[in-house]
Amino acid sequence: MTHSTSPRFLITTTMLAALSLGLTACSDPVATNKPSASANKADQTLHERTLTLDTHIDIPLTYMKEIDPKWDTDLQVDLPKLREGALDSGFWIIYTPQGELDAAGYKAGLAIAETRYRAIQSFVVAYPEDVALALSAADVRETVAKGKHAVLMGMENAYPLGPTIDQVPLWARRGVRYMGITHFGHNQFGDSSNPNPVRDSGPRHNGLSTLGKALVRAMNENGIMVDVSHAGKQTMMQAADLSRTPIIASHSGAKAIADSPRNLDDEQLRKIAEVGGVAQMVALGAYVKVQTSAQLQALEAASIKYGVSNSQDYDALDDATKVLVDAERARIAAMEPLATVADFVDHIDHVVKVAGIDHVGIASDFDGGGGIIGWQDASETANVTDELVKRGYSEEDIAKIWGGNLLRVMESVEQTARR
Repeated sequence: MTHSTSPRFLITTTMLAALSLGLTACSDPVATNKPSASANKADQTLHERTLTLDTHIDIPLTYMKEIDPKWDTDLQVDLPKLREGALDSGFWIIYTPQGELDAAGYKAGLAIAETRYRAIQSFVVAYPEDVALALSAADVRETVAKGKHAVLMGMENAYPLGPTIDQVPLWARRGVRYMGITHFGHNQFGDSSNPNPVRDSGPRHNGLSTLGKALVRAMNENGIMVDVSHAGKQTMMQAADLSRTPIIASHSGAKAIADSPRNLDDEQLRKIAEVGGVAQMVALGAYVKVQTSAQLQALEAASIKYGVSNSQDYDALDDATKVLVDAERARIAAMEPLATVADFVDHIDHVVKVAGIDHVGIASDFDGGGGIIGWQDASETANVTDELVKRGYSEEDIAKIWGGNLLRVMESVEQTARR
């Protein structure tokens, strides 16, 4: 998920990349909402018989209150779009922004986590004919075989656990099946790939903290996959070495294709393969295709002009100024073609080359900043399969990429927890 940290007073290339994540939405590209014209009937049939699993679907805090996903909504993922795109399963995300490392911050973070957890629970209870909560890899397969969408839960940022790991078993019982160590900004468990330039003057722990190491062990014991997306490289490498189970990067990209601090370099990709894990490539424009230097300069100028360095700044603007900012972002986006499905599959190709076909998967980050030309929402999911077919991937390989690899890791984690 791409959410800003607390207010920033320094403009950096990393921050500008984060600011530009909204450009895809602002540019209003034409979306087909259908499989691409080149997708033939055979390819569509292949897509429909492939178990598709998206490891990162965000939800707003108003989910199941003001927004009902049963209907066609402004969300990128709702039931009509899931059906149209034949997106079978996914991880609905309990996301908490990084706050202060104190009692008040932990309390506020936990309240946010609880709100999102209750919303996901309400979703599966409200629509039992359409969706079912999946607690295991077997549940996913059984649910999809029944013609329903399998809903799993992931926790993005372990921050709301507070200063202990006592609540890890509770979240496991509730159904959380992966947990991200960090988000934007260092936390009590480890260092982030994107330090907060205000709070974080440098590494806080040089990787995992003592509490972070205990967190990894607790996840292993409770059947929760260790997620290293958003984690700094040292944090990620240490977690891979410490974990008794394969790790995952739930929504990241390949740094060799798009040089973002959020993406994984080849050493990290090889480490994930070494421990039997999987790197889920994320369809978020700024991580799929980084901005040019001209775009970054224009974004910096716009940020200074309008005093917008994060989403809170933007939300505080009056409506007239928001219109101006949106127009400026759209103009900057138009300076260079936005990321496409083809650009996205370039990341998959690279991971296959470096780590192997058994160690790559797919994440949209829909409703958290994700969306690229050709895969703007869940209804266009078949276009990803179409591009994989064009690249020459076999049906067996496509099945691995679309969910088989992740479910294999999930099964390994389940088995370790039972021992």
